[in-house]
Amino acid sequence: MSSDDPDLTPAPEDQPLSSRPVGHDGIRIDIAERQAWHVSGIAFLVVGLLAILGGAALTVLAIINGVVWQGVLGVLLMLAALVLTTGLRIVNPGEAAVVQFLGHYLGTVRTTGLNLTAPLTSGRKVSVKAVNFEVEPMKVNDSNGNPIEIGAIVVYQVADTAKAAFAVEDHDDFVRKQAESALRHVAMSHPYDDHSMGFGNEAHSPVITLRESTDEVSAELAHEVAERVAVSGVEIIEVRLAHLAYAQEIASAMLRRQQANAVLSARQVIVQGATEMAKQAVQELDASSDLELDPERKAAMITNLLVVLCSEQNTQPVLNTGSLY
Repeated sequence: MSSDDPDLTPAPEDQPLSSRPVGHDGIRIDIAERQAWHVSGIAFLVVGLLAILGGAALTVLAIINGVVWQGVLGVLLMLAALVLTTGLRIVNPGEAAVVQFLGHYLGTVRTTGLNLTAPLTSGRKVSVKAVNFEVEPMKVNDSNGNPIEIGAIVVYQVADTAKAAFAVEDHDDFVRKQAESALRHVAMSHPYDDHSMGFGNEAHSPVITLRESTDEVSAELAHEVAERVAVSGVEIIEVRLAHLAYAQEIASAMLRRQQANAVLSARQVIVQGATEMAKQAVQELDASSDLELDPERKAAMITNLLVVLCSEQNTQPVLNTGSLY
């Protein structure tokens, strides 16, 4: 029986882990933020200090009086106070404390101030402030193969402190690298400009371009960055293009093209306006009962009007005292 038989192909869940495809759904991260047990730690701090002082006093008395049980009680009291104070955590505004016990994730404390968590735990501070950084302008090729320079501003915030702490090595560096990769991919997916939009075409291009569709491109870029960094527990707040230009080697050629398109568009508006004015003038003269023009005079008048209206320089009037015939 052939091994290519689809009935003998193992199901995805039966395949070994090494042969499974890895992607956004294939990353094996099974941790999510949860709240750690905590209470206000001010009262426990006072109790711990009093216990340490009391234990020290009992130890001194035991040494002076020679009473062993007092010394043992004093040492135990100080040890209990020290163990209790290991659970104290100071959480500053804009930060969260990720609490671990012997390598196990217990939860996250977001309440600011002095908090008491489980004793003998360790805490790791994770900033939950909004962070913004600039993706430095990079040189890429747009979808038409033209070299361009593009940069962006990314604003993000840690939403899941557990993933930010344990799912990636460094979530800040991870976001920066993924944002750069997403910007490069989006820039290569769209043209810088729609070169089909020239003389005689519509004013607005139906194609999404980097230059004219900045809102659509920014939204697409934000969604792609958010998808790439979801595994790190980071939430993308905003992504905006900060720099967009042709590369220096083709900038002058593209500028001449844009100038030529602008000149042609302006000429089109001038010709259309001049034609309408000449047409209106002929219609008004025809409507007048005092003046009748034959086709030759109409053609001469229209020609003169178009020359005057379309000329870039001031025209000088010429008086004809004779006859056209």
